[in-house]
Amino acid sequence: MPCLNWQFVLTIHVAQYFGAGDQFATLDSLLQTKSQFRGCGGMFARRAISSCRKVPRLHTQRTLATVADTPSTSNPSSPPAPKASSSSTKPTISTSIILNRSPFLTRTPTKFEQTYYSYHSRIQRALHNPFPLDFYFKQGSLLEGKFLKEEDVREREAFGGRRNEEQAESSQAGVEVIGQEEEVKPMPRVSEADKTGDVRSLDRNGERNLYLLLRVKDGENSVWRFPQGGIQEGELLHEAAHRDLKSQCGTGMDTWVVSRKPIGVYQSPLNAEDHVFFYKAHILAGQVKPDGVNVTDFAWLTKQEIKTHVSKSYWTGVKDMLSDF
Repeated sequence: MPCLNWQFVLTIHVAQYFGAGDQFATLDSLLQTKSQFRGCGGMFARRAISSCRKVPRLHTQRTLATVADTPSTSNPSSPPAPKASSSSTKPTISTSIILNRSPFLTRTPTKFEQTYYSYHSRIQRALHNPFPLDFYFKQGSLLEGKFLKEEDVREREAFGGRRNEEQAESSQAGVEVIGQEEEVKPMPRVSEADKTGDVRSLDRNGERNLYLLLRVKDGENSVWRFPQGGIQEGELLHEAAHRDLKSQCGTGMDTWVVSRKPIGVYQSPLNAEDHVFFYKAHILAGQVKPDGVNVTDFAWLTKQEIKTHVSKSYWTGVKDMLSDF
């Protein structure tokens, strides 16, 4: 292969740069052209450059990367598939209030708790300093006799016997002198509503948290649920919940909505677009007075009693919002 001089190599590079490389089909044609013009290499280079300048430049505009159109494998004669509708069902938002009546009695201690309390009570009475009766009460006064009587009761509860015979005689004398003084007795822990099973009374189950449950009409049937209603235009969620509570339960109650933020949300399994936001509230006074049209009945129930009144899906959605005690 003959050696190429620098003018000819430069001519090839210039022709390729300006897009005129198509004038030289192959390397053999280039070598043949070079051998024909061996004697006038400089003049050929100048002519090649001049001819390359006359060839218009080919500008290729680069564009951004896009997803290539995938050729359809379906039959071109088949009609195009209809597009899915972009319109979706508007969600329905409702509010509900979990109205709570807090316990008004201390919880009954268990057997272990009673034993533990009695044990420490006996230790405390055995180790404490004797009470100075002469300093607080005049000897033989009515107040001294009353105190000794009460102390005798406490002594029997702690140790099962009287303190001593002398104090027992003083206590008996004080009781005879006081005579007709009325004895104060604590109220019973079991109310009349507990005995009769009245679920509408607020006096039942004083040791437990009670929640208001309404029986409302749902088409031809009736269901148990918490007070619930819709939202008006421009109304906040907590405002709608308080308004629905008054409209369904009457204005004869004094209630307090704890917060403006809901404590939970329930999504109906029958319609995924239905959402119910729950708010916590307490009843301070009064009683429910349903309208009798949409609300046919009501009940104050514990958490365990609510489970037997509502549906399984409703119970699963609200059980964690209720107190176990």
